[in-house]
Amino acid sequence: MFKPVLILGLLGLAALAWWYFGTSRKLPADTVAAAYATPLTAPSATLSVYHLGHSLVGRDMPAMLEQLAGSGHSHHSQLGWGTSLREHWEPDVAINGFDAENAHSRFKPARDALATGSYDAVVLTEMVEIKDAIKYHDSSKYLKIWADFVRQANPEARIYLYESWHNLDDPEGWLVRLDRDLDTYWIGKVLADDLKAHPENPVRVIPGGQVMARLARTLLDSGGVAGLKQIEDLFAKHPDGTQDTIHLNDQGAYLIALTHYAVLYHLDPKGLPHTLLRADGTPAQAPTQEAAELMQKTVWEVVTSMPCTGVAQ
Repeated sequence: MFKPVLILGLLGLAALAWWYFGTSRKLPADTVAAAYATPLTAPSATLSVYHLGHSLVGRDMPAMLEQLAGSGHSHHSQLGWGTSLREHWEPDVAINGFDAENAHSRFKPARDALATGSYDAVVLTEMVEIKDAIKYHDSSKYLKIWADFVRQANPEARIYLYESWHNLDDPEGWLVRLDRDLDTYWIGKVLADDLKAHPENPVRVIPGGQVMARLARTLLDSGGVAGLKQIEDLFAKHPDGTQDTIHLNDQGAYLIALTHYAVLYHLDPKGLPHTLLRADGTPAQAPTQEAAELMQKTVWEVVTSMPCTGVAQ
């Protein structure tokens, strides 16, 4: 008969093995490279897009994307407050802020909407802190569940994971996290199950965090342009005037809308309009011409340097 101490020791080893092999090891680089070796073809028409996520998607960014893409582009969404893919999927798990975030005409319940197979592209968004999403919300499992659900309804639909960012004051360093987390967490872990199961038709990446990192470094090196001197200029302010360290203002939403546009349409955003409307129809705070041009240039440089976007390099 096993002694209690031995049993506890074996259980401890089993738990350690599960942690190491199940959560610690990321997807090998050669597996990722093979999955993303062949780019997608550029779409020949405007798209119907579904956004599943939280406040780093918001209402204004998809509305700006629709204006950038022009007549024929349409979108719907389901949002929450810091909501994980697991929380969006499980019917018995509450979605914080559901009523408030979905009180608009572009809301359609995610499962019902995606089951129709009527969307050309589906953008999935995971919660941040991304390490917590992986550890406590089974990100890789639920990313694959959602992606398979979309594929079953429409095998031709293009599926994307929107890479976001963490707080500007992250103790590990905001740029450090962006440099490390894409390969380590977003691709290496969140996408791992799906990439292994569908290397011929992988979920692609909309690299919001990588665009912001490139722009931040450009601003640091150059001193910026009129209306855009530092990366904080893309982030909102709290009612008391203090810095919001994660949510975007109108200029930030414009940058991320450009990023979605470039990835979804395989088009250089150079020359796109920068005077747009918010989702409620009010004028958004427009970036200056110089700032808009810098954002557009940065987006295209990043998108066309990353095979995981599906855009030809």
